[in-house]
Amino acid sequence: MLMPYRLALFVQVDNNAQLHSAGVITKMVKIGLQLYTLREELERDFEGTLRKVAELGYSGVEFFDYFGRSAAEVKALLEETGLTAIGAHRPYDVLLKNADAEIDYILKIGSPYLIVPYLTEEQRSDWGSVAANLRTLGEKCKEKGAILLYHNHDFELREKSGGLTAFDYLYREVPEDFLQVEMDTCWVYYGGYDPVQYIGKYAGRLPLVHLKDMKQLEDGSAETVVLGEGEVDLAAILKASEQARVKWAIVEQDFCSRPPLDSVADSIKWLETNYKQGGNIHV
Repeated sequence: MLMPYRLALFVQVDNNAQLHSAGVITKMVKIGLQLYTLREELERDFEGTLRKVAELGYSGVEFFDYFGRSAAEVKALLEETGLTAIGAHRPYDVLLKNADAEIDYILKIGSPYLIVPYLTEEQRSDWGSVAANLRTLGEKCKEKGAILLYHNHDFELREKSGGLTAFDYLYREVPEDFLQVEMDTCWVYYGGYDPVQYIGKYAGRLPLVHLKDMKQLEDGSAETVVLGEGEVDLAAILKASEQARVKWAIVEQDFCSRPPLDSVADSIKWLETNYKQGGNIHV
């Protein structure tokens, strides 16, 4: 049986032409997939969908739900497919109520990263309370050997607290020992900021980035698209991610205009093609 091809990116930092021609490459950024993109497929066939993700060439997966499977069952499937568990997005209220169980589960499947994925308007009505809760949760994660991260949308860049964007406020209020960054670079862009600058700002505290593309529609809303089909400067983001020593660049497409498995296949093909064209991205 052939092992599935695995894609990782090496991003050229030095623009010197001689270094390019010599093939000098730097630290590897692994490529994973946020499984929310395939939520309907996973509901129908959890095991089969993960096997397909591995066949496409993704090195790891980021969970958002376990679809009733035990940690032992998920770990066995990961071992079968060769996929790495990058981490898991788990609902904010669930994490606050069941922190110990959530931490234990993620550690059992082989990842330290537990991620707060989203806050409703009600949950974020007081950013000070959010920061306090994240600190408490982050302390518990650290005690048990896990790492808490926060995943942003655009509202953290648009809303303010303490004279800062809510994004910056949270990371000022909660020490990095208790809260790391999972930066959704597309939402930083849509929120009106330069994701490359933000990656540099949080270098050293940023193990994970979400790699996502979008088109802004006439009504101002964002349509998520396959990598390379939108307006986000993905090559610059990947280069900045390498410089910031990001461990994983995680492909995500919130909504797909064509079948989601086709979309994630096309996104990883875009990454492969950019490598083959000899740009700044190297497998």
